[in-house]
Amino acid sequence: MRKGQVDIISLGCSKNLVDSELLKKQLEANGYICNHDPLRPRGEIVVINTCGFIADAKEESIQTILEFAQAKDEGRINRLYVMGCLSQRYLADLKREIPQVDHYYGKFNYMALLRDLGKRKVRSCNGVRSLTTPGHYAYLKISEGCDRHCAYCAIPVITGRHRSRKKEDILKEVRRLVAKGVSEFQVIAQELTYYGLDLDGKRHIADLISDMADIPGVEWIRLHYAYPHQFPMELLDVMREKPNVCRYLDIALQHIANPVLERMHRHVTREDTIELIKQLRAAVPGIHLRTTLMVGFPGETDEDFEELMEFTRWARFERMGAFAYSEEEDTYSGMHYADDVPEDVKQERLGRLMALQQQISEEIQAAKVGTVMRVVIDRREGDYYIGRTEFSSPEVDPEVLIPASERRLYKGHYYQTLIIDSDEFDLYGTVAGVKA
Repeated sequence: MRKGQVDIISLGCSKNLVDSELLKKQLEANGYICNHDPLRPRGEIVVINTCGFIADAKEESIQTILEFAQAKDEGRINRLYVMGCLSQRYLADLKREIPQVDHYYGKFNYMALLRDLGKRKVRSCNGVRSLTTPGHYAYLKISEGCDRHCAYCAIPVITGRHRSRKKEDILKEVRRLVAKGVSEFQVIAQELTYYGLDLDGKRHIADLISDMADIPGVEWIRLHYAYPHQFPMELLDVMREKPNVCRYLDIALQHIANPVLERMHRHVTREDTIELIKQLRAAVPGIHLRTTLMVGFPGETDEDFEELMEFTRWARFERMGAFAYSEEEDTYSGMHYADDVPEDVKQERLGRLMALQQQISEEIQAAKVGTVMRVVIDRREGDYYIGRTEFSSPEVDPEVLIPASERRLYKGHYYQTLIIDSDEFDLYGTVAGVKA
């Protein structure tokens, strides 16, 4: 146990990670040594930032809390604090079931941890983060909450209504991060395309991204978690016209069969979705679409699922993830629908869908062989440098492997790279040139 050291464990999504980084900066400004997600936690204080979204994430959060509660019982840590979505959602239950935790905080009051440590917020660090990502990229959270009420989703229950950050604050943060060496920004929100509606009744995501792109030093901007209903088409003009806005869009579609979409409360139809995909691909040539699909939603028939499979064959998403429905308390579907698709059927459907996507991904990746692509280097692993193109977000998307024996490459630098081989996920390349 190391006195004055805080180990911060972040679980769940990148939006949680941003909160951990904000807290980490304040702790460091108060004299603490902070480690984020250490392989071997040794600090006297542990802070766990939890996820409470779906069953697997909740289970991981609970098991992590129990692990460190035992460490506290055994004297291996002095204090244990829990924050984030799980404690926002289940505060009373957690206090009762795991009393070893010194204090629980929700999603928005976690800075009170400083007060409970006998410290104060350092004003000059307000809104400033201590990055846990490699120094060349950062996640940029532009809003909290969600005004959508999809039948299966607990996010509005946890985070409340959509709240956009002021554009001037976001741009100030971008400039500050660029000054520290960040050149790539993953723009994140629960509902990206809703940005600005709560401020003045208008969608301002296109304006925001355009202004970000004009900041010197911003090399790549990548957009995450768009919603198909009332998609702001002017955003596509920005993506096409600004060379540093990546031709990449993360837009969760969930399903395609109209009966399922209606029960999900998605407010879009099959016809709307197909037309939107056509418009996206026409307006931004070469765009890579990342989506998430769900199988086994209550009432999903064999015909509904086969329609989803056929849609996936047609859409040929460059990136796709899928999951089986799990019932969540306090959601519309949890309260009003019977979870009537057997678990073995859910898993069989999930396996078939992912096998289809693997085949599609392999074909899409193979088509890149022989092309020259701009690649940023993230790290070195063994005999390879590992990088990404504009079409890949960190940690979730395919990577580019470049033999380390060829030449020395530098993390955070961008290289023109000839793609020489591929598999169902990753690309293999050789450096063809370096960006000045």
